[in-house]
Amino acid sequence: MGRRNLLSYIIISLKGVAMGAADVVPGVSGGTIAFISGIYEELITSINSINFSKFKVLRKEGFKSFWKAINGNFLLALFSGIFISVFSLAKMISWLLVNQPILLWSFFFGLVFASIFFIARVIEKWNLGTISAFVLGAVIAYYITTLPPSENTESLPFLFLSGALAVCAMILPGISGAFILVLLGSYKTILDAVHEQELYTVATVAMGAVFGLLSFARLLKWMFENYKNSTLALLTGFILGSLNKIWPWKKVLETKIFGKKVIPVNEVNISPFQYEGDNQLLYAVVLALLGFCVIFILEKLAVKSKK
Repeated sequence: MGRRNLLSYIIISLKGVAMGAADVVPGVSGGTIAFISGIYEELITSINSINFSKFKVLRKEGFKSFWKAINGNFLLALFSGIFISVFSLAKMISWLLVNQPILLWSFFFGLVFASIFFIARVIEKWNLGTISAFVLGAVIAYYITTLPPSENTESLPFLFLSGALAVCAMILPGISGAFILVLLGSYKTILDAVHEQELYTVATVAMGAVFGLLSFARLLKWMFENYKNSTLALLTGFILGSLNKIWPWKKVLETKIFGKKVIPVNEVNISPFQYEGDNQLLYAVVLALLGFCVIFILEKLAVKSKK
């Protein structure tokens, strides 16, 4: 990666804002945004670079060398955008999920659907292996979206595992980390711990997240280095399978209360013409097309940031 200017880092922060906004929506992964905006492999490589050898660099060569070795400017710009988004846009997106779910899901459906074509065209060669990986990814992601949630669990070892699995899902295109926590039954425990400032619980989840992030980034980097086409096909399949979760028109069969949030845990996709009430079809189609077009905007930003 060549030297970046201030504008490049601002663009990276904006991509982080988009990632944070996506992670707020159950069923949408920030990893999808990272992929379609052209920073996914750099993100994985940068996270993977944080290891004990780099701390030796810190001790022997100083902070400046350490910061450069871990691509610190990139990580700071990106995660600053993510945190800004979570703390500023989260309330707005949560409001939209409750009050305008069809329109919000339509926008993300168009965005995620377009990303399938975007990522698939990056694959240099389609063969039996890549097709198999694509189908496997789609089946796994679809199956995950149909799983019923588990009961609430407060075991600290399990919460450590939950943190590790959730953060892995967050950086996987197509799979939502928040949705994984709901499936595991640890979403409410973690949410309550944050609200009630139960530091030992929060620290346990945080340590699990750090462990999962560093471990999984190493695996993903190895996969990209040795099986790039198959890995891309697998991730594209994940995104295709996740569309089941973000279809705009649903019939809710069961809900659960998590803290102050009421989250549907059992729902089925239906045709917009079977939807009870205003299906907002025209606006939904417009927003889906807008989401589809956003992919090309992000692609142009990705090209600009690499110059």
